[in-house]
Amino acid sequence: MSTVFIPGFKFGNQRHSKYNAVKTTVDGITFDSKAEAKRYTELKLMLRTGQIKSFNRQPSFILSGGIRYRPDFIVWDGSRVWVEDVKGMETAAFKVKAAEFREKYPYFELRIVR
Repeated sequence: MSTVFIPGFKFGNQRHSKYNAVKTTVDGITFDSKAEAKRYTELKLMLRTGQIKSFNRQPSFILSGGIRYRPDFIVWDGSRVWVEDVKGMETAAFKVKAAEFREKYPYFELRIVR
């Protein structure tokens, strides 16, 4: 019996992203999407060229009711700190968290990266 490849078909327990994001690994780190991995490589280049001083992945912020919000990156350029979330699509749940984040943490700019 031979295996037949059918584009777009997934067998039983194969998982796929709701929004067709493809997990991507860079520097041994697995990202939830190609876009997030691309932004990581851009931030690394910005760090090497001195455009930013530091960045970290997935900082955790507590919102009301103990709900956690984990943007993709927190970035510092030497004078300002901001958080970035790489989004192909903004869900209703994300919009609620983003609004609450902006209200609770007004000293951080929230940047949506596409």
